[in-house]
Amino acid sequence: MSETDATGPGPAVPPKGGVVAYLTVDGALRAAEFYEKAFGAEILASVPPDEKGRTMHVHLVVNGTSVMLSDAFPEYGHPLKAPQSFSLLLPVEDIAAWWDRAVAAGAEVVTPYQEMFWGDVYGQLRDPFGVIWAMNQAKRAA
Repeated sequence: MSETDATGPGPAVPPKGGVVAYLTVDGALRAAEFYEKAFGAEILASVPPDEKGRTMHVHLVVNGTSVMLSDAFPEYGHPLKAPQSFSLLLPVEDIAAWWDRAVAAGAEVVTPYQEMFWGDVYGQLRDPFGVIWAMNQAKRAA
């Protein structure tokens, strides 16, 4: 059995990072596949889908940090709500390469990347599931 065939309700692999985003999206397994293409994510574990095609847990690593996904389960008090009032930040060293891969996979440009007043290169994309992904390339030392 591979790690991606986990059948238990919890994470099969310990999370990486001090704070882990846990996103509820419409189509967690499809989102995981999109994140593989767009952001180079690695799927570490997932719970098989139920009879409605929903999964309660997918564990990814994106840029060295865990991101967890789940479908909504309104019958258990966990309805789907549109993402709002947050973004996920990807600190990267080559923003052009990360950006181009995400846009080619289907991410929508919200704020084109550009040098900002604080000196870093920054931009925002929206994925097909409504999540805003901000990318930031730190100012290079002179």
